[in-house]
Amino acid sequence: MIKCAIIDDEPLAREGLAGYVKEVDFLTLTGVCANPVELMSLMDREPVDLIFLDIQMPKMNGIDFLKIVQNPPIVVITTAYPSYALEGFQLNVLDYLLKPITFDRFFKSAGKARDYHRLLTKPASQNAETEDYFFVKCGSKYEKILFDDILYIEGLQNYVTIHSRKGKYVTLLNLKHLEQTLANRRFIRVHKSFIVSVSKIEGIEGNEIFIQPHRIPISRNYREQVIEQVVNSKLLDKNR
Repeated sequence: MIKCAIIDDEPLAREGLAGYVKEVDFLTLTGVCANPVELMSLMDREPVDLIFLDIQMPKMNGIDFLKIVQNPPIVVITTAYPSYALEGFQLNVLDYLLKPITFDRFFKSAGKARDYHRLLTKPASQNAETEDYFFVKCGSKYEKILFDDILYIEGLQNYVTIHSRKGKYVTLLNLKHLEQTLANRRFIRVHKSFIVSVSKIEGIEGNEIFIQPHRIPISRNYREQVIEQVVNSKLLDKNR
């Protein structure tokens, strides 16, 4: 069950979304707030997994709230203003619902939140011990990804591109959370935007990793760790 909260200064909007929540069996309404200040107070008292957040509100608008809050829940923006869409996605919101919101559109967004919540809450150790694959949603299709097929993963804002031996898969995910899913799987972070499969690395030169025809950058912050974990343990050196 996903615990959600509604934040909107319009009573009718709050009432409408609350009615939608009641129709979705995997959502439960933790609280209804008129502004982000009330939401912060609510989150101090109750766990919240998902928020439906309006933008234009008194005291503090939704965008300002997302800029200051630490470790926010999953966020779905609900607004009558499409101009905020780009800024919202840059702040890692999961979805953007334009008012008036239909139940069909709301339900699709709730389903997306459920999929994402499952990924966040599934223990990485469970994945490592019992499964050799996972699923991601690419458009309207669920794609099965084998861990062993992955070459490297590239993150861009709210999306990741999984480069595998079978092709590329673009999905709405956060690279940090995908990294947790790959824990204990011989994958390594080499850049703020890249994770690579250690077994697929064919060579390292300068600040680049070679995997088949691909060249993946190594950032200065990760280079020492990459050399230590990938190269040094397997390095044949006459001075050893």
